[in-house]
Amino acid sequence: MEAVAKLNNVPTSPRKMRLVADLIRGEKVNKALNILKFEPKQGAARLEKLLLSAIANWQQKNEEIDLEDADLYVKSIKVDSGRILKRLRPAPQGRAHRIRKRSNHVTMVLDSAAVLDQTVETKDKKEDK
Repeated sequence: MEAVAKLNNVPTSPRKMRLVADLIRGEKVNKALNILKFEPKQGAARLEKLLLSAIANWQQKNEEIDLEDADLYVKSIKVDSGRILKRLRPAPQGRAHRIRKRSNHVTMVLDSAAVLDQTVETKDKKEDK
């Protein structure tokens, strides 16, 4: 069973956030939390909070399954460009340079590896019969 969490309009450039997102893509949840906790990059704290939110969403959907038995992992994490705030900075000789303050949207999907193992085992048993 999948759980989704979204984070919108994060005032960090998508390129910087993708660097942190690539670190945890496909990792187990415990390992991903440890990576984000000790990562000095700017987006790590926000992604850690998003990961905790995704875990809570998964627990809401699957109250009968224990979190430790579920063996959750980060199935996918996607960083898209958000709105861009355009500002002007004064430049020499009466000119102005445009500054683009970028933002991003992050979508994280968690899935349970234990459930995948059970479905594969049941399919194998059916094929053996």
